[in-house]
Amino acid sequence: MGKENIEKYSVGYALVKTVTGFWHNNIFYRRIIVLGRENINPDDHLIFAPNHQNALMDALAVLFTSRDRIVFLARADIFKKKLLASILYFLKILPVYRIRDGFSSLKGNDEIFTKTIDVLKSKTGLAILPEGDHAGFRRLRQLKKGICRVAFQSEEATDYSLNIKIIPVGLEFSHYQRFRQVLTVAYGKPIEVSQFVDQYKKSPERALNALREKLSSEMKRIMIHIASEEDYEAIDELRSIINGKFSDDVKFPKLLRDRVLIEKLNSLKISGPSSYERICMLSLKVKQAATDLRINYRLLEKKKHPLGWLIAGMVSLIPGFPIFLYGNIFNLTFVELPLMQSRKIKDPQFRSSISYALSVILAFIFVPLYLILSLILFPTWWIGLLVFLTLPVSWLIGWNYRLFFHRLVGGFRVRNYIKRHNIKFAQLKKDHAELSSLVAGLQNEK
Repeated sequence: MGKENIEKYSVGYALVKTVTGFWHNNIFYRRIIVLGRENINPDDHLIFAPNHQNALMDALAVLFTSRDRIVFLARADIFKKKLLASILYFLKILPVYRIRDGFSSLKGNDEIFTKTIDVLKSKTGLAILPEGDHAGFRRLRQLKKGICRVAFQSEEATDYSLNIKIIPVGLEFSHYQRFRQVLTVAYGKPIEVSQFVDQYKKSPERALNALREKLSSEMKRIMIHIASEEDYEAIDELRSIINGKFSDDVKFPKLLRDRVLIEKLNSLKISGPSSYERICMLSLKVKQAATDLRINYRLLEKKKHPLGWLIAGMVSLIPGFPIFLYGNIFNLTFVELPLMQSRKIKDPQFRSSISYALSVILAFIFVPLYLILSLILFPTWWIGLLVFLTLPVSWLIGWNYRLFFHRLVGGFRVRNYIKRHNIKFAQLKKDHAELSSLVAGLQNEK
């Protein structure tokens, strides 16, 4: 499949999407929370507009949580090699040429524009990352006008018959680079381009700006937007300190809790600047002390760490140790090896993309190999199949085994600090308690 029929259904693409989507949704991430899926009407002509913080993973978040087919627009320089271009077209990605690609190359956008109209007419979703490039900050940057131009010009080229709707998308990653994190995808209410058509006919530039401002406003409603550059680190960390324990909450997702917290802080900055500064200072202070003492926030929230419970926990790990070791076959192949390679990437926002891509490639190679070996090494096929199926299960058990082990070690560490009357730990507990109290009072205000 090339760009000529990129909007058409492809069996090969559907198969690849199913496999890679399963890996993305069930292996790479431990949980994916989707909000506002009811805002996606497959009978509409849709353009998806997600925020762009985590390179390729932003596009995959939309692809694997929205609908069957979506065509993406990406920068043209990655299409230079024919083989890579063929792969990208197969994956339903179209190039967009920029001035930096050479002034003469801009003519190529005419062909791409014609193709985007075919995509929209066929009711295949079109996804454009309106910030243009990615940045590892939980903040919406200035949107480019390209997405608005595509929408208006597509309407104009079809005599304003498409009634295109732009779906703002908010993406939130509990951690940008690690495996088994939580991804939250929020789909906002569609923006009808038709509302701006009359203005576009009179003044295209004003209409472009108006639509861009509307889209920016709607995207900020459904994502984490920390506007303050000066206090960014403090506010970003405060989300983990206060709401980190709610990462897996589906009924009231952490994204929504964080938004409430940030809105309260924004109001406090105006009404009580001294309290606001105190919260920001304590947030950074708690972060530094917790890092130095190797204490996570969950351990700080627990009032007691009973010695009997910690010892019992360590004893309970003994029978599970063989499973942990067995699970490391899966872990080393599909997690640790991709992570080792991704750390070589200079741009940290690309590391999760590389980790995911490598883990999928390794899955295509080693999963069939492990299945064949299981069937060969065991006397009957059903025993071999069962052994093969235990591999990912043992990995998940082993993953939780490691987390539980670190929790127990952390508990012993806390007890040691308390026993030795560690001054820095005592101050950390005091600062954490004060910070929690200040934030609790803030959140209880109407």
